[in-house]
Amino acid sequence: MAKVSKRYRQAHEQVDHTQRYSLDEAIRLIKETASAQFDETIEIHIRLGADPAKGDQTVRGTLVLPHGTGKVPRVVVFAPGEVAQEAREAGADRVGDEDLVEAIEQGWDEFDILVAHPQLMGMIGARLGPILGPRMPSKKAGGITPNLAQAIEELKQGRVEFRMDRGSVVHVPVGRVSFTDEQLRENIVELLRTVSAARPAAVTGRFMRSATLASSMGPGIKLDLDEAQA
Repeated sequence: MAKVSKRYRQAHEQVDHTQRYSLDEAIRLIKETASAQFDETIEIHIRLGADPAKGDQTVRGTLVLPHGTGKVPRVVVFAPGEVAQEAREAGADRVGDEDLVEAIEQGWDEFDILVAHPQLMGMIGARLGPILGPRMPSKKAGGITPNLAQAIEELKQGRVEFRMDRGSVVHVPVGRVSFTDEQLRENIVELLRTVSAARPAAVTGRFMRSATLASSMGPGIKLDLDEAQA
């Protein structure tokens, strides 16, 4: 059995794991139980009533959090010709076409998110698909677009992607412990609203079954979804 630290045990004891907390109570507890020596990320984990094995029940989308995630991602862009300069001016951390493909083929991976102009996807897919796997630019996530400047600006401002995993759960960062209570509340409410709107027509019954908030090193705190959505 893995050894649990005294710090974690103390934080765990502050939370009633049989209770579903209101959003304000959950945010308060998140901050009280986050005792790491760094600004911990806060994530929400939402269990959905959708079947990941059925193609017509896939849940995926993006949104720009009102207050971002607390981290500015390194955005790298595949862009041809004159469009490349637009991407640089929009704040891309690196821009290229075939030279960028070659760099990634040789092992360079100093990026968080890849964005690509549709014109280059044939080359990118053929050469980098097997290397990047799920890190490939995705049209559904807004990573393949002719409007590179808008995509870059949204990503830098806090655009996040949510995608249901094989356990019917979406995991999304919603800020950091240093955020104000109101910033966290607004980010969480906007995320819940967006996930709810992404409900596939084929899903029956309750869509969002449960939700848990947790900081990087803290215990999970169950959320009263009905109160949070209201």
